[in-house]
Amino acid sequence: MADDRPASVFFFAPFVSSTMAIEPGWIDYNGHLNMAYYHVLFDRAVDEAFGVVGLGPDYMETGRGTTFAAEVHVRYRRELILDDPVRVTLQLIAFDEKRIHFYSEIRHATEGWVAATSENLSLHVDPATRRVAPFPEDIQANLSVMLGSHARLPRPDDLGRVIGVPARGHARPDTMAFAAAGARVRH
Repeated sequence: MADDRPASVFFFAPFVSSTMAIEPGWIDYNGHLNMAYYHVLFDRAVDEAFGVVGLGPDYMETGRGTTFAAEVHVRYRRELILDDPVRVTLQLIAFDEKRIHFYSEIRHATEGWVAATSENLSLHVDPATRRVAPFPEDIQANLSVMLGSHARLPRPDDLGRVIGVPARGHARPDTMAFAAAGARVRH
């Protein structure tokens, strides 16, 4: 009797993309990779990683579902130039029936240093209704295997960062308008 269960999925921890090249048109007037193309590199790696889970282009084409980005937080750590080969790592942080939380790093492919990090929240969407919908059971099972593999990795330092300008003895922005208007501000 044949076993009808799908083959189990194996995940490296973290997922590592194929090596990617910086394209000449992506270099800006500063002589380095324009910020928009860091997102292209991250997105290409997400396509590779999600394909392993079963969420690749064929998943959308069959009408089973797709993913939409809901939130992204990118940190640019080191500039990339034209001849830098890169790879992107992806670590699954968490998922539930409709969402995937993951963290990625663009790394120089031969030297290993981190050029940028990206924390993401993606939503599973029914392409017919364009509304958030639960993942099918087989995709949830694959995500569970991936999460089990990635849970052994250390928590990324950049995870959950908040953007802002730290106060260092300067007036708070909400008090500057009063001061400019001649109002007395008590500290």
